[in-house]
Amino acid sequence: MDVNENLLREEQARARVAGMAPDEFVEHSIGAIARQVGDGRAVCGLSGGVDSSVAAALVHRAVGDRLTCIFVDHGLLRKGEARGVEDVFRGRFRMNLVAVDARDRFLAKLAGVADPEAKRKIIGEQFIRVFEEEASKLGDVGYLVQGTIYPDVLESRSQARGGAGVKSHHNVGGLPEDVRFELVEPLRYLFKDEVRRVGHALGLPESLVNRQPFPGPGLAVRILGEVTRERLEILRQADAVVREEIEKLPQAGGVWQYFAVLPAIRSVGVAVIGDAGEGADTGGAGARRRTYSHLIAVRAVTSSDAMTAQWARLPHGVLDAISRRIVAEVPGVNRVVYDITSKPPSTIEWE
Repeated sequence: MDVNENLLREEQARARVAGMAPDEFVEHSIGAIARQVGDGRAVCGLSGGVDSSVAAALVHRAVGDRLTCIFVDHGLLRKGEARGVEDVFRGRFRMNLVAVDARDRFLAKLAGVADPEAKRKIIGEQFIRVFEEEASKLGDVGYLVQGTIYPDVLESRSQARGGAGVKSHHNVGGLPEDVRFELVEPLRYLFKDEVRRVGHALGLPESLVNRQPFPGPGLAVRILGEVTRERLEILRQADAVVREEIEKLPQAGGVWQYFAVLPAIRSVGVAVIGDAGEGADTGGAGARRRTYSHLIAVRAVTSSDAMTAQWARLPHGVLDAISRRIVAEVPGVNRVVYDITSKPPSTIEWE
């Protein structure tokens, strides 16, 4: 099949599901999954995010216990996320779940790698390799469930319409060519808002369905440059502050996505050393010394489908609280900036 035929096929597939009500889509997908998998067995890469969770729930409805969910802790998750995934999916949904601690493995592979596309490729390949290793312990497993959604597909089209794609996605362009599984992608032709509605139709909890988007490669694409344990911990702490402060607003202020980014630059600052200690407001009394520390960028956008987005007009008090807390609570950070660029021309993620 040539490029034009493939594009036409995908656009027709999108058109078929675009007008479906959530309940209708669920029934349609269950039938399609059952036909594809047949009597086979499947594994699902479960991150705890909206897309992989809805995909897992759909496939579980279709094949039951012949689905095993594999949660890979790659060490690139946000604060507190790794602990919650197992409790929710094994305890509440009673799915077959294998939890794999692969933090050391991923960080070793990412050592010295600064290029964002190289990081995505490494993470995608390592995910598949871990899946293959775990699936081999389960016996004959031939299918891999992924939470690929339509924006992933659109942004990863390279040269399809005579231009370069925006970037590869972990669920699309980041997969190794020799993957031995047949892919099952029940959400491939849905936008994010449609995925959420399907999640509601499946009875998934509100806290999960409305969880803000998080990239498959995790914090690795929110750290510009090399990923190290130290930089991960800095970003993880700063990101937790951003989320905590924005989530104090009613319905999180209507913000679609909000997170911290750690650029590969350092900033000159001034630390005040006095009764309040370092990191206190520089307007206070005490000795001062020059610092050369990390910068944190805060990204918050409003959107409905992730194809376009506007930077969020957060209250100044919220931005002030975020900045003060990060420089006071996160070691090694002396400056916080706010990204006021919309999509287009930028993307939501920095890498």
